[in-house]
Amino acid sequence: MAEVAVLFLRACLALLAMPIYLLSFLGIWQPFCKKVFFPFFLDKISVVHQKKAKKEKQELFRSLPDFTSPSGELKLLEIGTGCGANFQFYPPGCKVTCTDINPNFQQSLSTNMSKNQHLHYERFLVAAGEDLHQVPSGSMDAVVCTLVLCSVSNITGTLKEVLRVLRPGGAFYFLEHVAADHSSWKYFWQQVCYPTWKLIFDGCCLTREIWKNLEQANFSELRLRHINVELPWTPIAPHIIGCAVK
Repeated sequence: MAEVAVLFLRACLALLAMPIYLLSFLGIWQPFCKKVFFPFFLDKISVVHQKKAKKEKQELFRSLPDFTSPSGELKLLEIGTGCGANFQFYPPGCKVTCTDINPNFQQSLSTNMSKNQHLHYERFLVAAGEDLHQVPSGSMDAVVCTLVLCSVSNITGTLKEVLRVLRPGGAFYFLEHVAADHSSWKYFWQQVCYPTWKLIFDGCCLTREIWKNLEQANFSELRLRHINVELPWTPIAPHIIGCAVK
């Protein structure tokens, strides 16, 4: 019965979003989404998410200085930098390399860079999380990834790249929305929204159990917590947050 209800409600939602499905069929939606809609949406939703998760982020990134290299530098790579919402939490003098598969965040990214002059911005790379070949192996003290693993094409491949670019003893920091408990109404609505949400929001998947991928990766230490970040009228409240050490 639940599966029938999910399929029925999916069809209703798809009907409401029919213009977007039509634009997608015509090959118009995806370019528009990447260049205009998603950067605009992410800029707005980041402000709301930041307010809801600020204390959690402050606590998460507080230990970043602990991973400063013996040379006294802290080299940090951020995967899926987007509009640069995390810059304010990085320690002064941190050398940041930004990457994103979508190069269309320039305006909001530049704004956040100008607001956070306590950092050294090394370079911006247009790169997918699964392919960071432009970053030398073992060259980073820390890697950060927030609200990104929901949309990468290969989580395992991305985590392998994280491990490759980290130096031994380096740390991976993450904050990701994930699947809700399968017996909950939240998971029911995640299943209902899944196809349309993924289409509208540039490949974002609602039901990934990312903690399992992290547990299976070859980190020497994993500290992970399940939390809720309640965003009004969205099915992405369940999150995981934590740090893993190479």
